[in-house]
Amino acid sequence: MLKNLLLPVFSGLTLLSVSACATKPSVPIAETEVSPLIPEEDLTGKLVGRGEFSAINGTNRKFTAYLDGSWDGEVLTLVEDFEYDDGQKDQKTWRLTKTGPGEYSGTREDVIDTARGYLDGPAFRLEYKVRLASEDGGNGMTVSFKDILVKDASGDIRNTATVGKWGVRVGKVDLTIEPAEEAGTSQN
Repeated sequence: MLKNLLLPVFSGLTLLSVSACATKPSVPIAETEVSPLIPEEDLTGKLVGRGEFSAINGTNRKFTAYLDGSWDGEVLTLVEDFEYDDGQKDQKTWRLTKTGPGEYSGTREDVIDTARGYLDGPAFRLEYKVRLASEDGGNGMTVSFKDILVKDASGDIRNTATVGKWGVRVGKVDLTIEPAEEAGTSQN
């Protein structure tokens, strides 16, 4: 009897959790306070980002990302050098190919298949799956990312990402990116 009463409740909660991660995340800043972000213009040159990754298990990792982007007329190459506050370092390289007006496909070392990037009003959205490394250096779990990049009134880029597993949000990333010379920082 109790099982019959609880089944609809658990089904509803599961559906709510899955639909929350399945919908596209909202733009993190009021659209009246942003200007359109064009990846091949706004992600070129030397940039510095400061941010934090947080997960539902309580993990919080602050980091600095040193970005170096170049556009060759077809492909945006964005080298990301990460320095975490705990001393760990990592490097990833995005290659985003413009496939049509406002549409991009992308690759990166840890991305499974191809990432999809697209302009959505003033925002640039990037959706992809990543195979995380395990603690022993082998293949860990696969998670999906839904990044939203917007440029605020000052020209800084705000990147928020939702991290999901099985349709449930398990983490998030918040990152603010600015030109390296404005940040007064250079990579070590």
